[in-house]
Parts: sequence; structure tokens; C-alpha cells
Amino acid sequence: QVQLVESGGGLVQAGGSLRLSCAASISTFSEYAMGWFRQAPGKEREFIGAVNWRGVITSSVDSVKGRFTISRDNAKNTVTLQMNSLKPEDTAVYYCAAAAGPRLTRKEYEYDYWGQGTQVTVSS
Repeated sequence: QVQLVESGGGLVQAGGSLRLSCAASISTFSEYAMGWFRQAPGKEREFIGAVNWRGVITSSVDSVKGRFTISRDNAKNTVTLQMNSLKPEDTAVYYCAAAAGPRLTRKEYEYDYWGQGTQVTVSS
């Protein structure tokens, strides 16, 4: 059974940093593209970025470019989201997701597995 478990969320002051991790219990982890999404209160879930097995990254949210970095460790079956210079508008539940295959996708329905989410709250 595939499980994705996020960790590292919490409360941080504006300008601070957090590092989210997602541990995947997938035997063929390197065959999956891993994505990060977030959902703020009252808003739809939005795509942040994704990384495939080769480390190729795509991102979507202009507001996080230059502040958020996605990386993965295929040996440890983990993907991380390093978030710097956090802003109150980054407050959301953050989810990691896994999509079979090397193609990077921004579409939620193309992801096969999802974590339970981790709360990130940025205070002003």
C-alpha cells in the first residue's frame, strides 16, 4: 500500500523558513513524478511545483518563485519543499502527491497518490 507522509509544517513568523518533507512508501519511487500542492482556507488547491526522477522541476505559482525550492532524494524515497521568506499568504495546508511516470504535471487528477497534508501557518 502506497503512503505519502508529509512532515515539517508548523507556525512560523513572516520572513522565516520551513522545510517540508514527504516520505513515500513506493518501491518504484524513482518512476514517479512528485508534486507539491497547497490549499489555503476558502481557496482551491493550487499546484506549487513538481520534480521527476531526473530532477527536472516545473513550477506554477509565480508568488513562490525564488522563495520555494523542490528537491528529491531517490535513495531515501523523499521529496522536500524548502520554503524561505515566508509570507502570511503562504498559510495553507501543503500536500505532496505522486504521479506515475516521468512526465511532470500540474493537474491534480493525474496524481495517483496523495499525502494527508501538513499545516503551515505564517504569522505577520
